[in-house]
Parts: sequence; C-alpha cells; structure tokens
Amino acid sequence: MKWFLYTLFIGWVWSRFLELMIEIAKDTRNHIAGLSMKFISFLGLLWILVIVFVLSLCVGDSPIGFEDLWDYVSGTSSSETTVLVIRDIRLPRTLAALLTGSALGVSGAMLQGMLRNPLASPFLLGISSGSGVCVVILFSLNSLAYWIPLGAWLGAVVSALIVFCIAYDQKRISLERLILSGVAVSSVLGSVQAIFLLRSDDTRIQNSLTWLSGTLAGREWGDLTFTWIPIVLCLLCSFVFAKQLNLALLDDDTSRSLGLSLTRLRILIGVCATLLTACSVCIAGLVGFVGLVIPHIARLLCGGNFVYVLPFSGVLGALTVVAGDLIARMYLWELPVGIVTALFGSPFFIYLLRKRRMEGNV
Repeated sequence: MKWFLYTLFIGWVWSRFLELMIEIAKDTRNHIAGLSMKFISFLGLLWILVIVFVLSLCVGDSPIGFEDLWDYVSGTSSSETTVLVIRDIRLPRTLAALLTGSALGVSGAMLQGMLRNPLASPFLLGISSGSGVCVVILFSLNSLAYWIPLGAWLGAVVSALIVFCIAYDQKRISLERLILSGVAVSSVLGSVQAIFLLRSDDTRIQNSLTWLSGTLAGREWGDLTFTWIPIVLCLLCSFVFAKQLNLALLDDDTSRSLGLSLTRLRILIGVCATLLTACSVCIAGLVGFVGLVIPHIARLLCGGNFVYVLPFSGVLGALTVVAGDLIARMYLWELPVGIVTALFGSPFFIYLLRKRRMEGNV
C-alpha cells in the first residue's frame, strides 16, 4: 500500500513540475533569463530521474527495499540474496530501461527535425517492421534465445538501409521519397510478419507479441554488453548535429545557401538514429510512444532549439521508460513496458496539448 501512495505522490509531483516548467519556459522564452530556467528545468528532470532510478532498484517481488539498497551501496554486510537481486536482476533491467528511453527520445527528435515532420518517429523508416519480421521468423523457427536480439538488430539496420537506398537519387535524398519509401517497406515487411504469425502456434505467437510490445522482463548484463557503447557514442554524436538541425528546418534552398550539405546531414542523422533505434530494439523490443511523443513534450518545455531539445528528449525518454517499467512491475502484472508507456503517456500528452491550446499557444 505504501508503494502505491508513493507512486501517486511522485506522479502528482511530476505532473505539477512539468506544468510549472512549461509556464516558466513560456514566460521567459524570449528573455535572457530563459537560459537559466532551461538549465533549472533540466536539472529538475535529472533529479526526478535519479529518484525514479533508485525507486526502481527498491521495488520488485523480492522484499528488498531502500535499506537493503543502502547497505549494498555503502559496502556494509549484505546477504547473497540482496546482492543477487540488486546487482544481477534490478540494476541491469533499470539500466536497460534508461538506455532504451534515452536512445528512442533522441532518435525521434533528430528524425522529426531532419524530416520536418512532427509525426516522424524512429519507426517511420521501416526499422520496427524490419526488426519485427526478423524476430517473428526466428520465433517461428524456434531459434535459440540469443539469436533474437541479434536478428532484431540486423533486421532494423537492413530495413533502414533499404529505405535510404530507395530514397537516394542523383546524389540527393528527397524527404518525400524517404517517407514514402519507409511507408512502403514497412507495409511489405508487416505483411510478411503477419503471414508468419498466422502460421505459428499459440506459444510462439504469444512470445512474438510480447517482444513486439516492448518488454524489459528478464534483462541481464549480457543484454547490454554490445549495445551500451553504440548508444552512448550515438547520443554524444547527436549533439554535434543540433545547430545543423536548426538550419535543416528551413527549406532546402535556404539551407544550402547557408552552407549546409543536406544529403550528408540526412545520411549521418539517418545512420545515428538507426543505430540508436536498432540498439534499443535489441534491448527491449518495440517500445512505442517514446520516439514520437517525447520530443514534443521536450519542445513544450524548452522551445524548438535542438541544442536544448536533444538533451531534454534524452532525459525525458529515459524517465518515461524507467517509470513505465516501475509501474508495470508494481501494479500491472509485468505488462510489456511499451504498453504501459503508451497507456499512461499518451493521455498526459493530450492533456498538455489541450492546456496549451486553451492558452492560445498551439
């Protein structure tokens, strides 16, 4: 019962904090003080992320709480069960949620800027369909478990590569062709995925749907061994493109007149976003909502400058997935985290949009 009350309190504090930060950012966006308020907002988000991270290490089926976590961190005597649960079960799962959320948030923000499309997401380029069809095929063939993440990663990368090859024409990449290519490739791969699902038995269908919904259950250190380094490197590289993304929001002729190579930028951003999404898919499956909606929430907090949108999207994405996994473990019978993030995040985003529209800002 106490964890339920704690969660309600944290949710209320989180919602009030976002409302306050949006009001402050709106009032100070055109003033010098707006820079300091963005910094304060960012520090506040980091602080909430730390709190939720610690809570995630203290909550689970085993009766191991904050006192046991403190004993483990401080180096005092801890039982073997406590060490096993915290170090080998809860910590890798929480880190997996953090890496997945930050990767999807930043990749979604970059793609929305590159494609000049507010409905763009990391899965627009056929990444979800490519990884999904590979995973379903592997489940249908009853492949070994360690082939599933590798197949998901390869499927995501290959499908994105096909989309970019189709969109590339005469040494340039058209945004319209890129979007339409992604839709076409996703449709074809989705059809193949449906065929294999229909030909599978019930157990394999359930395993496939669980993975396709995005799940962090049973994540271990081995699931992060080959993914955390590409995610961290791509997150750092994404900040290099922030100012170029601001220029890319202009039309093509204006961007080129300012010295921006749009083809090179789109290829680099596509590679970076694809690697981020592929690695997150490799860890947690297809976690929806985060890559599409988190960049919009970030822009509500800090404006449209990608120098601020990218780090805000990374922190908000990590916070969303960690909190969603925490809620799923506590109350929702270990539902896949992708379902939880969409179930709770989308209504909150609709509330923010209605609030801004009533104020005449949207």
